[in-house]
Amino acid sequence: MLVEPMKVKIGDRLVGDSEPVFIVAEVGINHNGSVDLAKKLIDMAVTYGVDAVKFQKRTIEVVYTKEYLARYRESPFGETEEALKRGLEFGYEEYKEIDRYCKKQGIMWFASCWDEGSVDFIEQFNPQCYKIASPCLTNDNLLRHVKSKGKPVILSTGMSTMEQIKHAVEILKDDLILLQCTSTYPCDDRQLNLKVIPVLRETFGVPVGYSGHDTGIVASVMAVALGACVVEKHITLNRTMWGSDHAVSLEPRGLQLLVRDIRLWPVCLDNGIKRVYDNEIPQMKKLRRVG
Repeated sequence: MLVEPMKVKIGDRLVGDSEPVFIVAEVGINHNGSVDLAKKLIDMAVTYGVDAVKFQKRTIEVVYTKEYLARYRESPFGETEEALKRGLEFGYEEYKEIDRYCKKQGIMWFASCWDEGSVDFIEQFNPQCYKIASPCLTNDNLLRHVKSKGKPVILSTGMSTMEQIKHAVEILKDDLILLQCTSTYPCDDRQLNLKVIPVLRETFGVPVGYSGHDTGIVASVMAVALGACVVEKHITLNRTMWGSDHAVSLEPRGLQLLVRDIRLWPVCLDNGIKRVYDNEIPQMKKLRRVG
């Protein structure tokens, strides 16, 4: 029986079966509230051949409770959670500059939106797709609002059961990519559960990728070997920088190696036809023994 390839079109890119892996560099909040730092991270992604950069967008007073925002939290922005969250949140002018800079650099950008207002905000910039973060997988209203924009959706599945994923898939339906993810920072290698990648693919009939919170690149390459068509990793200029996500992020050299190794995978596979290569023949003549 002929099986239709699983593919989703994001911008001018097909993502899925037999297509190059779609590599996403998660800037997230590693810009530390600085557009200049965000630009340096965009440059880093462009330098090493990443396909897209991703940010996060929240309406602070919607996503967090007043009680949570009032908690003590020491940061460069003040001594409350609210000061920290607002200090890390870009507004219109910042995203306008990010949009301009990404277009100039020739790289796609999109965002994880944590509430409906943030979706409407990001829609101003006409993103090629939307990301839904793992904590939001059970937010039906948000899923429906994202779906209403008519863009492809990438959905992370951390902290979620198969039943919860099934429910989310029923809402989002078409033009959907699932990402295997474990929502711990950093993630223990024994909890990466990469074997779920083919299970999600077979269960839901959509392309599946990997969002990694591990500290290296090996798991991401393994994920590709198991069929991941998207790989998402946090990036940073320096893992010792202030901020909660830097320690689980890839520095420039790590990102360079990640892209190199992922791009090497289809080259190493070839076409599955066993044959003698021309440059083996001199060795065959020199070393072959026939008994």
